[in-house]
Amino acid sequence: MSNSPTIKDVAAKANVSVATVSRVLNGLSGFSVETEKKVREAMASLGYQYNAIARNLKMKKTNTIAVLIPRVETTFYLNILNGIEDAANDQNYSMMVCHVGISGSRTREYIKMLTERQVDGIIGCSLPPDEGIDKLIAESGVPCVLVSTLSTRYSIPYIRVDDCEAAYAATSYLIAKGHKSIAMLAGTKDDVVAGKLRLEGYQKALADHRLPMDEELIEYTGFSYETGLQAARKLLKSQKKFTGIVACCDEVAVAAIMAAYESGLSVPEDFSIIGYDNTRTAEMAIPPLTTVSQPLYEMGKRAFQMLTGLLENGIRPESEIMPFEIVERKSVRQV
Repeated sequence: MSNSPTIKDVAAKANVSVATVSRVLNGLSGFSVETEKKVREAMASLGYQYNAIARNLKMKKTNTIAVLIPRVETTFYLNILNGIEDAANDQNYSMMVCHVGISGSRTREYIKMLTERQVDGIIGCSLPPDEGIDKLIAESGVPCVLVSTLSTRYSIPYIRVDDCEAAYAATSYLIAKGHKSIAMLAGTKDDVVAGKLRLEGYQKALADHRLPMDEELIEYTGFSYETGLQAARKLLKSQKKFTGIVACCDEVAVAAIMAAYESGLSVPEDFSIIGYDNTRTAEMAIPPLTTVSQPLYEMGKRAFQMLTGLLENGIRPESEIMPFEIVERKSVRQV
């Protein structure tokens, strides 16, 4: 017998067929508990190690997926990544995380690397709205699902929350609390995936409740704490009157709370604010932030399930819109 036992050696030791050993190793059915025990004992006795990587490469399958992500800097991304990873582990998949940068500038080199490594699929997580990036993914030949984003031109399945509807609900929540002069710290102007939709939801809620919309009460951010702080400072220095703010994300909402503190103001006594995402940042803010909650962890899990369904069946999954809810904490008061 060679130093490296083979599947035939295991079959002979367990007194079963090679086909039976193969079925045990690959998690298939068609054998008894006693047979599996004999096979496992034979493997242990012989020191046989199953080379899943070699088998998968032979089948042009690596059981590895890649997640393209701008960069992990908030728990927004971590929640989605945790959902993907837990679902992947349950199905014996490995996950490779690729940081493409806020602008997606490293997407091309990652796509090239991933196709060379023969990953089974790609999940694009909250990628920036860029037709060039969408084109690279769509034409890579690697199955892909998008989470918390979408492509406006290419038919790539996605899972996300209806941003317009969620921002409408956030604005309506403030209105229901008696606020009639409401500002918005919006996303970037050219962001058709989230920024514009959340702004549209805010505008539609004001219109439906017959409240005036003042363009000077809208400041634009880059969905970050730094840009949110700049925008909030500008809004406060304008001396425009408002009692509530709708923020495009929790990071920006917390930045507005800091800007208020710098100006000798407090939330919610001087103005109320509602965030978006329900990250850990919202829980740790002072005061704790009322916010729109996206089911980020579940979105990550579902994105993986959609991808593996595509890999196993070859059928493009339907895109999905996930539910949201408003989590009430302490940053909004009744007027």
